[in-house]
Amino acid sequence: MDHFLDQAQIAAILSTYGYWAIFVIVALESSGLPLPGETILVGASIYARLSGALSIEAIVATAAGGAIVGDNIGYWIGRELGYHFLERHGWRVGLGPDKLRLGQYLFYRWGGAIVFFGRFIALLRILAALLAGANHLHAGRFFIFNATGGIVWAIVFGFGAYWLTAGFEKIQGPFATVGALAGLFGVFLMWRYYKANEARLLREADDVLSQRKR
Repeated sequence: MDHFLDQAQIAAILSTYGYWAIFVIVALESSGLPLPGETILVGASIYARLSGALSIEAIVATAAGGAIVGDNIGYWIGRELGYHFLERHGWRVGLGPDKLRLGQYLFYRWGGAIVFFGRFIALLRILAALLAGANHLHAGRFFIFNATGGIVWAIVFGFGAYWLTAGFEKIQGPFATVGALAGLFGVFLMWRYYKANEARLLREADDVLSQRKR
């Protein structure tokens, strides 16, 4: 998904639309659309290094801004529409009332970490903001972890690609693969933990959520 644009296509897009292309693609990906946000950031940074047509500082700032804005849009969509949608249709995929309460509780406890580290994993980069909103992660907490994750992500991939140029393309694929595998392994560990502690977690979720409603 992140690799259907090659460097020539990225250069053509950037020469036509400039920083707006970076901002829009990153923002739309962060709001929940499967677009190559990381690829456009890396490609723009390499293009800036080789051509000098764009400023790397502006690229990083634009990507971070797009990530923050897009995630906030995704969070709002998830908060306004996502939970009601899951309440109506979640049972079709095994997400009954108990699972929904548990999801809210897990985001209440670890939602900030999910939002921050999700920025570095392809699938979570698309879904984290929507899930945070649907599970009612506190808006202020979401903003802090979202902004921090977006800035760190833009700096790491933007300046990394700029200084390593073509060499970064060679490590980006393995890096993304390792990140995806680590994410899947983390999900597996969470699932095992959940299955072993389901009853206790549901009791904790009911206690915490009932206190928050008072």
